Amino acid sequence: MRVVFMGTPDFSVPVLEALVTAGHDVACVYCQPPRPAGRGKKERPSPVEARARALGLDVRHPVSLKTAEAQAEFAALNADVAVVVAFGLILPQAILDAPARGCLNIHASLLPRWRGAAPIHRAIMAGDAETGVCIMQMEAGLDTGPVLLREATAIGAEETTAQLHDRLSDMGAALICRALASLGDLTPERQPEAGVTYAAKIDKAEARIDWTRPAVEVDRLIRGLSPFPGAWTEHDGTRIKMLASRLHEGGEAGTVLHDPLRVTCGDGAVELIRLQRAGKGAQDAGEFLRGWPLAPGTQL
Repeated sequence: MRVVFMGTPDFSVPVLEALVTAGHDVACVYCQPPRPAGRGKKERPSPVEARARALGLDVRHPVSLKTAEAQAEFAALNADVAVVVAFGLILPQAILDAPARGCLNIHASLLPRWRGAAPIHRAIMAGDAETGVCIMQMEAGLDTGPVLLREATAIGAEETTAQLHDRLSDMGAALICRALASLGDLTPERQPEAGVTYAAKIDKAEARIDWTRPAVEVDRLIRGLSPFPGAWTEHDGTRIKMLASRLHEGGEAGTVLHDPLRVTCGDGAVELIRLQRAGKGAQDAGEFLRGWPLAPGTQL
């Protein structure tokens, strides 16, 4: 099948690789343009662009797809289908209509729950027992299109967004290949009106930990915001990110306890498994304490 691939971040790379491995003709790869990164702020290509070029594929990164020229260039590819996963631009109707069999989106939630920008973070932060991947026929609304295939998976009790991200990426790669292999036999299912929720983009203001909240909420916040932007607290004027945790017994809110390292919350406590000081690398709890002692009884 002749495919246009549209994606940008790490999440999209396994999908691109799966399409190539399955033997599809990837006519072109669309992604976001290179961005300044690192200490030197040199322009760095996105993960998708880097992988696409390594695979010898044509790459385009238009700033907009709303111009007549961009739409004509897209239509001229004569694609059977476009596969879209975390691309980063809204697709105008002319783009949605150009491929013979439309545009298929890989969305990391069980639609209609968690439409929008941050479905993986929000599922963990909300304490969802499961999430999954949907293959959706795209239309003008935000993640409102009919679903062709879906697959669910349980969210682990200690799973972080980073871990779930990788699992869902691999699931999406396998699921889109199944969808393309049987596209003519799939029946699109309209999303129900009941159960719609929106996964708003993560605001950095959400990341500061309030230790007076119940431990179950603090634990979800830590795991849901790991690795980015990272739930954080302060000690002696230094910001400390919490990157992995689990529930534990506790006492007075905000108090540091040892063996294992844990901090009490409004109800219960969280054990801190992995932490990161500002300007330093991530460390397991024991290594962190050797470089930044947090005496028992310290209030955060």
